Amino acid sequence: MPEAATLRRAGAGQLVLLLAGSCLSVLGAVLIAPVLPQMTDHFAGVAGADVLVPIVLTVPALVIGLTAPFAGFVVDALDRKRLLIAALIGYAISGTAPLHLDSLPAIIGSRVLVGLCEAAIMTCCTTLIADYWSGRRRSRYLGLQTLLASVSATVFLGLGGAIGASGWRAPFWLYTVALVLAVPMALLIWQPVAADRPAGAKPELPSLPWRRLRTPCLVTLAGGIVFYALIVELSFVLDEAGVTETATIGALSALMSLATAVAAGSFAKLSARTPRQLLPVAFGLAALGFLVIAATDAVPVITAGAVLTGAGTGLLLPTLLTWATNSLSFSERGRGTGLWTGTLFVGEFLSPVLINGLSAGVGGLRPALGVLGVATAVLAAATLWIVPRSAAALNVTAD
Repeated sequence: MPEAATLRRAGAGQLVLLLAGSCLSVLGAVLIAPVLPQMTDHFAGVAGADVLVPIVLTVPALVIGLTAPFAGFVVDALDRKRLLIAALIGYAISGTAPLHLDSLPAIIGSRVLVGLCEAAIMTCCTTLIADYWSGRRRSRYLGLQTLLASVSATVFLGLGGAIGASGWRAPFWLYTVALVLAVPMALLIWQPVAADRPAGAKPELPSLPWRRLRTPCLVTLAGGIVFYALIVELSFVLDEAGVTETATIGALSALMSLATAVAAGSFAKLSARTPRQLLPVAFGLAALGFLVIAATDAVPVITAGAVLTGAGTGLLLPTLLTWATNSLSFSERGRGTGLWTGTLFVGEFLSPVLINGLSAGVGGLRPALGVLGVATAVLAAATLWIVPRSAAALNVTAD
C-alpha cells in the first residue's frame, strides 16, 4: 500500500476522474488549433494579429512549464483536493472567457489563467494517482494517463474543428466540462494523509532530493522537445509532400496518435524494466522515425516514420514520469511531480521554436527533423551513460 494510504481504498471511480482531469491540459493545448485561421481573420485589424493569435494556443503550455513547480509546492504544503477543485472551477471560468471578450490581449490574458489552472490540475491529478496506488498498478495507471492524453488529443482536434464550423468562439464552450468533473471529484476524491502523520497535524516538508531529480528532469526537458515535434510539425511535413486535404492529414496524424497510445498502453508490461533499459529504446524509436521522415517525401514512408516516432514517445513519457516520481515520499511527491511537469511543458514550448530555428539554418523542415533525429539518437545512446545503473525498476514504490 502507498505511504499515503488511509482506511479508504481508491477504485475505478477515482481512477476515471483523475484520468479525465489529466486530459484537460490536452484540451487546452489543441482544442482551438482548427479555429486559429478564423481568429486571425476576425482580428485582422489588430496590429500584430498574425503573431498574437498563435500565442492564444501556445501560451498555456509556457505558463504550465513556469508554474507547475509552484503548484507542486502548494500540493505538498497545503492540500491536494482543495487545490484541484479550485483549479477546475478556475479553468472553466477562464477557459470560457473568450466567449465574451472582444480584445485579443484580454483573450491572451485569459489563456494565461488557463495555463495556471492546468498546471495545478495536472500536478494534482498525477500526484493523487501516485498517492492512491503503488507498484505495478501505479505504473499501469501512469501509462494509461499518457495513452488517454494521446487519444484525447485526436478527439479534441476533431471536436474543435467540428464545433468551430459554428464560429471561432464556439469551441471555448467545451471548457465547461471542468465543472462537470468538479462535482464528482468533490464527492469521490479525498485528501490522502501520510500513514505516520497524526490527524490534523501540519505537514512538515522535507527538502526535495534535488540530485535524484536532476537527471530525470533534464532528460524530460529533452523528451518534451522530442514528444511535441511531430504533433506540431507533421501537418506541415505532409503539406510539403503534397497532402492538402484536411481529412487526410487528420487521418495520418491519428495513426501516429494510435502508435503513441499502443506504446503507452504496453508500458505496464514493461515496467519491470529499468529506465536505463527503456529510455534508449524510446528515444531510439523516435530518432529512427525522424530520420525516416527526413529521408524522403513519399507520403507512405513519412507515415511510417511518424508511427515509429509516435511509438517512441508513447513509451517515453510514462517511463520518464515513473522514473522521476517513484522514488519520492508522500511529502515530496507534489513538488517532484510539479517540477517534472514544468520541465516537460517547457520542452514542449521550446520544440517548435527550436525546429523553426533549425529549419532556417539547414534549409527546410524535413532537414531540421533529420538534425533532430541525429540529436535524439545521440541522446538514446547517452542515456546508457547518464541514467544511473542504480535506477530501480519502474514498478517499485517509495512508500
